Amino acid sequence: MFFFVFPALLYSQEKYTREAYIEKYWRVAVEEMHKSGIPASITLAQACLESDNGNSYLAVKGNNHFGIKCHGWDGKSIRRDDDRRNECFRSYGNAIESFRDHSDFLVSRSRYSKLFDLEPTDYEGWAYGLSEAGYATDPSYPQSLIRIIETHNLMKYDRIGAAETVPYVAPYAEGLEEGFYGFRLTRELEDVNGLAYIVTSGEESIRSIAKEFNLTNRELKRYNDLKTGSRKVLDEGMKIYLVPKKRKAPRGTASSHVVEGRETLWDISQKYGIKLKSLCRMNGLEADGKVAPGDEIKLR
Repeated sequence: MFFFVFPALLYSQEKYTREAYIEKYWRVAVEEMHKSGIPASITLAQACLESDNGNSYLAVKGNNHFGIKCHGWDGKSIRRDDDRRNECFRSYGNAIESFRDHSDFLVSRSRYSKLFDLEPTDYEGWAYGLSEAGYATDPSYPQSLIRIIETHNLMKYDRIGAAETVPYVAPYAEGLEEGFYGFRLTRELEDVNGLAYIVTSGEESIRSIAKEFNLTNRELKRYNDLKTGSRKVLDEGMKIYLVPKKRKAPRGTASSHVVEGRETLWDISQKYGIKLKSLCRMNGLEADGKVAPGDEIKLR
């Protein structure tokens, strides 16, 4: 006797409803919004769509919730037919690694850079921008994302993610891996415009700070616009942010800064918690551009 085994049965599990999937992962999306600036609603809608609410073969077998292909990936992989037969997709140890890599994927590719100039609550702009930048080939991709967001009121998570203060993200929903939090509070923190930071002692490196606060070296460097080696000891008195800086100074704070002494654009970006790239764009300057005492630098 022969039995037909349908492919879907090979990775059968108790299927998530869309509501259950959103409930399980919304905290992850909010944390990623704090780290990267990608709207939580967009992350959730993409995950729902790309992974069939966590039920797809790639999600179940490879913890790949965004359909990201290998593209220079040197980690584990999984094969699946897509636009072509037997294509290579990234494989992760758990779902949260997939969410983190999704953020890194968008942040690190220049074709998505314009999206980060949008307001963090502009989910429609993000939906159309992702499509225009080539994230998906389906011409109805933006409408599909927007439909998911508005049907399930996912924009409410953008309001949480866009909050000025940095929340301590509670343990994720039951069943997720333990140990994935916003960052560990191991000492008293300072803040600028609601952004948490520490002041270096002169004995710390990117690597040691990242380890202390449960961040990666790459995240910490990106948050602080640093290119220094991870093991290099940082100067005493440096502000090191534990979350992404903002695109501009919030209303109610200084709108400009007058350069003093030997200040650089990076010094100013750290002083006010503003991304170096955004500061340069506002002032029509290059990242390595020179400023002189008395120059007025716009902060918003």
